[in-house]
Amino acid sequence: MPKKILLIEDDVSFCLMIQTFLKKKGFDVEAVYSFKEAEQIIKIDKDLQLVLTDVRLPDSDGVEILKFIKEVNPTIQVILMTGYSDIKTAVNVMKLGAFDYVEKPVNPDEIIQKINQALAFESEDVSHEKTSSHQSKLESKALASNETLDFVKGSSEVSKELHKYISVVAPTNISILIIGDSGTGKENIAYAIHSQSKRANAPYIAVDCGAIPKDLAASEFFGHVKGSFTGATSDKIGHFEAANGGTIFLDEVGNLSYDVQIQLLRALQERKVKPVGSSKEIEVDIRIIAATNEDLQKAVREGEFREDLYHRLNEFSITSPRLRDRGKDILEFANFFLAKSNRELERNILDFSDEVKQLFMQYAWPGNLREMRNAIKRAVLLTTTNIVEKEVLPQEIIDNKEHLTAHVTDTVSNESYDSREDSDLKLFSSKNEEQLIKTALEKAKYNKTKAANILGIDRKTLYNKMKLYGIEL
Repeated sequence: MPKKILLIEDDVSFCLMIQTFLKKKGFDVEAVYSFKEAEQIIKIDKDLQLVLTDVRLPDSDGVEILKFIKEVNPTIQVILMTGYSDIKTAVNVMKLGAFDYVEKPVNPDEIIQKINQALAFESEDVSHEKTSSHQSKLESKALASNETLDFVKGSSEVSKELHKYISVVAPTNISILIIGDSGTGKENIAYAIHSQSKRANAPYIAVDCGAIPKDLAASEFFGHVKGSFTGATSDKIGHFEAANGGTIFLDEVGNLSYDVQIQLLRALQERKVKPVGSSKEIEVDIRIIAATNEDLQKAVREGEFREDLYHRLNEFSITSPRLRDRGKDILEFANFFLAKSNRELERNILDFSDEVKQLFMQYAWPGNLREMRNAIKRAVLLTTTNIVEKEVLPQEIIDNKEHLTAHVTDTVSNESYDSREDSDLKLFSSKNEEQLIKTALEKAKYNKTKAANILGIDRKTLYNKMKLYGIEL
């Protein structure tokens, strides 16, 4: 008889895709889109063996779902599906008895592996030894997952400056605006601030403002009471109340509509929220950390973002540096993601080849840390030896090397060059360095940032080199 799985996911298209995939793999899968629908099935279906659920649902969350399942039938295994920003929540739910979690976007091989492991595990009737063994694995995974949320400090100048700001501002209660390109790790900075603050043991709630529909924003932020609108089948606690006493992180805050900005400003000014449909105000004590990859000052000038809200959020600003500006930290991040990928994919890749390390140092990393994480995870999956070689890297990283090689060859008229390590990076030998810098500046039309990207170095190093060789623009 096929194993019975209940799938709970409010994204209808994604839910149907997962359901179809699992059915093709031989499972009996029933799909629902809310906790309310799932409740009755969990109560009456005696053949149900596993629940695969999103951590966040419109009418519930991972903790509530798990508690309900374990009360009704403790033998049912639970696997959570979570976005990167919800991994900490998933780990906490695992500690309460969930079997495991998978990170979105879901890897098909990984989810099948997790499901088979969960179904093979005998929940209530196992020996104490087996139960203890599984608990140890959960604790190890929780530790490993918390490590993925840790901040790789780095030793470059930009990293030292970043952590100096974090250590100075963390103990205070002032609002912080983190500014930086997509993929630079803005949430990790926010979590580092929270974990070093006096609120470290209180809730930390991360909110993706770009993912909240305008019509549901008030309910998401402030909660609602049952019956307040169509679909409000039960009371719901909003993000502000959930974060009471702790920190709320508003990611990509520039995506909020103007109407929602007004509601948010009022809540920040009065430190009170009123759930939709309720006449009762709830006092909240929260610290606000916001992040954006947009130019909010420009948005203010163009009337797209409220100036008073901007100043309320921006009591102190921190810039999240791009990966290509972090010099020698690039390889530190690479090693970090290698270890993370080894854990997730159950591999044991030892290192990168020297050629791969050189490619990493020279590549501009337009997608920053997120791009590196994905590139290394892919490389680990494809590597058949214990060393990551060039051939398993994404083509854009390899093409970047080929472009640089051709550029150097043209510049120095086929003259040989040696690779050496600079203070923060690898540049070519000093014999050719001056000419390479001049050529890069010409190619970039004397834009120093673009020239630094061509050379695979950070701007500060470029300035120092220009000063060393007396290059003036």
